Order: sequence, then structure tokens, then C-alpha cells
Amino acid sequence: MLTFWAKTSGTWINFALVLLGTGSGLLLRNRLSLKMRVIITQAMGLTTLFMGVSMAQDLSSAKAGGVEGVILALISLAIGGLLGEWWQIETRLSAFGDWLKARFKGGNRFTEGFVASSLLFCIGPMAILGSLNNGLLGDSTILVIKSTMDGLVSIALTGTYGIGVGFSVLPLVIYQGTLSLLAGSLGQIIPDPTTAPSILLVTGTGGIMLLGLGLNLLEVGKIHVAAFLPALALAPFISWLADVAT
Repeated sequence: MLTFWAKTSGTWINFALVLLGTGSGLLLRNRLSLKMRVIITQAMGLTTLFMGVSMAQDLSSAKAGGVEGVILALISLAIGGLLGEWWQIETRLSAFGDWLKARFKGGNRFTEGFVASSLLFCIGPMAILGSLNNGLLGDSTILVIKSTMDGLVSIALTGTYGIGVGFSVLPLVIYQGTLSLLAGSLGQIIPDPTTAPSILLVTGTGGIMLLGLGLNLLEVGKIHVAAFLPALALAPFISWLADVAT
């Protein structure tokens, strides 16, 4: 029987490295000009677009019941987006960010940084697979790699958005910690998460959401990425329905 620490160690390492990256970003922030901070944000936006495209390619292997993965992702995003707007997820997340901003006297872009970094750190295959691996086997390797990447990214994001980036550890700990603790029961349903169509569909759907986040970072448009969060939970159910219906 794995201990609580063994199941969630990767999440706590992630927590520590994001805070360390945020602290480093705050120290470096005043040494960078506005143009330099804009360039860093654009670099993050372009990299996020690349990550989104890479993840979305998993949809080609996420076929279920004869239905193509991209169609399943579209259904998940459409229904999830409607639910997200109905539940006002983005508004509530921003309101929580505003509350934290007022409580801790954050800067002008506090809420924007909190929302963007929360989504970036929580949406992705490494968060899902790493948490399941940590919870099932006590192996935190994937999450340690993710933690290192998140720590470096948080330095760049903090240079632009400020201390709000550090508060993204709150949803990160809740999300990854919950997945790790539930991994035992999930492992019985999904024997091999790396090849299961339902997980591939979640990854591909998350990739499309990251594309939206990348466009937001580049200020190409304003996509309500947080509103699509229910799609990640709906994707396995949509995959199951497609299998049952055929």
C-alpha cells in the first residue's frame, strides 16, 4: 500500500518548482525592458501553439466505435464549452484570481497570469499520465520532468504577468493531487493509459485547448479556454458512448 507522499510526491515537487520559478521571475522582472517581456510572452505563445499541435495529433489514434477522434473531440468541446459557459467557469476562475489579487495586493496583470498559467500547467498529457503513474506505482519521474519544465516556464511568465503565476499552484495541486489519489480506481478502468483511446482523446482535446491558449498569449484573439475545461472530463464518456453505440 502506497503512502500519501508516495502517491503525490510529484505534485508537491511541481508545487515547489513553480514557486521557485515564480520567485526567480520576480527577481529578474525589473531587469527586463517592456520589449523583452513582450518577446518572452510571444516565445511562450509560439511554444504553446507547437505543444497544442503535437498533442492534437493524438486524435488520429483516438478512434472509438468507428468514429474519428477529431469528431469525438469536436463533440466534447462543443458540449463541454456550453456547460462551461453555463457554469461560468472562466468568469468564476477570473473572479477567484481577482479575489487573490485584492487579498495579496497583486499587480495589474495578476488575474491574467493566474488564469493563463493555471491552464498551461494543468492541461496536457504529462499532468494526466504523470499523476496516474505517481498514484499507481509511486513513480514520480514524469511529474518531475514536467515540474522542471513548469518551473522554467514560470520564470518567463512571471516576467510578464507577475506574482499571479505563483498562485497557479493552487489548482495544480488540487488537479494533479486528485488524479494521483484516484489512480488506483482509474487504473482498473484504464489498464494502459498511454494507448487507451479515451486518454488519447483527452490529450488531443487538451491540445486544441492549448492552441486557444497560445493564441491568447500572442494576443491574436480572446478565446475562453477555461470554458472548455468540462470537455476534458466529457471526452472519456463520449469515447465510451461511441464504443457502446456500435
